[in-house]
Amino acid sequence: MLKIWGRATSSNVQKVLWCCAELDIPFERVDIGGPFGGNRDREYLAMNPNGLVPTVKDGDLIMWESNTICRYLATTRNGERLYPRDPAGRTHVERWMDWQLAVIGAPMGQLLFGLVRSTPETRDPAGIEAARRRALTAWTIVEDELKNQPYLAGAELSLAEIVLGTQIYRWFAFPIERPELPRLRAWYERLHARPGFKQHIETPIT
Repeated sequence: MLKIWGRATSSNVQKVLWCCAELDIPFERVDIGGPFGGNRDREYLAMNPNGLVPTVKDGDLIMWESNTICRYLATTRNGERLYPRDPAGRTHVERWMDWQLAVIGAPMGQLLFGLVRSTPETRDPAGIEAARRRALTAWTIVEDELKNQPYLAGAELSLAEIVLGTQIYRWFAFPIERPELPRLRAWYERLHARPGFKQHIETPIT
């Protein structure tokens, strides 16, 4: 059985958990990282020298980096509907997986730390507002992409949505000003309707 090390409230762990739910992959998960600690222990660092989560073991294979893990699971567990075999089709998925890391991740992370992981007296309103504006600019790109299709890579849900699930959930959950982006909202509602999203993404933000 697949073994996953990582706390269930970690956005990177949540990607893998939702991917497992979509592909009906059984797994054992071990709480580690954050309030549970253990991610700097020698044994854990031997598996994942970054000391981050998740780490996943499949047979003798040890993996880290959540987007890579999701690609592997879709490739090895009949997940072509999430991650096409066709190279051209894959580009439509992989560009959004890269975009999640390169574009939207930073401002959404800044909002997380500014709004959730800081105390009122240490909060930086100017920094929060700058992150909100950067995130809004990025989400507007998604709004435009959804003009003629229900999902980022086309007609069906893909790994593009799975790696962005936590980010869009937090965007609508954070106490911030959000100009109305109707296609983005409809896309979010489509994700919200999926059982795996409700179970693994819609959790308390810590």
